[in-house]
Amino acid sequence: MKTLIFRTVTLFIILFPLYACTNNGSRSEERVFRQIPELQEIKPRKPVKIKLKRNTQGKYSWDLSGNDADKIIEADAKLRESLKK
Repeated sequence: MKTLIFRTVTLFIILFPLYACTNNGSRSEERVFRQIPELQEIKPRKPVKIKLKRNTQGKYSWDLSGNDADKIIEADAKLRESLKK
């Protein structure tokens, strides 16, 4: 009889904090992850993709692709500058 009571109390002591933690965690997540309309409109920018090539003479060329023309021009200028050195 004593072992049954001891096991029940031990089980309660172990499981009650776990149950309490899971309930509090879900409540705090609701507060943190509420929807903000300004953040839904922001779309991540895709990076410029660079395919670097080297010919048999040791000279470099590259192909640039991406959605933002300004970023492509910046990447091209950086590559040209770095290869001049």
